[in-house]
Amino acid sequence: MESLDWVDRHHWLAAQGWMELGNSGEALAEFALISSDARETEPVLHLEWELLGGTKRWQEAVVVAERMISAHPSNVSGWIHCSYGLHELGRTVEARDNLLKGLPRFPKNPVLPYNLACYEAQLGNLTSARRWLGVAFALPGAEELKLAARKDPDLTPLKGDWLV
Repeated sequence: MESLDWVDRHHWLAAQGWMELGNSGEALAEFALISSDARETEPVLHLEWELLGGTKRWQEAVVVAERMISAHPSNVSGWIHCSYGLHELGRTVEARDNLLKGLPRFPKNPVLPYNLACYEAQLGNLTSARRWLGVAFALPGAEELKLAARKDPDLTPLKGDWLV
């Protein structure tokens, strides 16, 4: 974790705690006390995205994810978070295109092709969705995704086809 001074770390931990307790108001209030210098660090950006996503403030969450990508392009979370937020905003084509740009950086991460399968399925591109799901499932660490796929509403168009 990037180094946060003790005051920022305290507020970061407190915001996380409030979020885990389901109190987004207190979490956001505590988060607001984190210094501007710490706002571009990976852990703080990640927490900010979780807070915004958890309160369904997707437009703001996408902006934070874009900052994550810009400041920390080698961290897959920014790419995944940005696409997820775009998808939640109904901008699924942009979500897919964002992941396609990030995919070459993370060829061994099964979440990217899995999410591409979800977005393609939602766009009605079932052949492409099947292909991306196959890519995801062939990668190490995809066991949980295989289980999740059976219940993932984004993959509903493939039910009875790919997922039994």
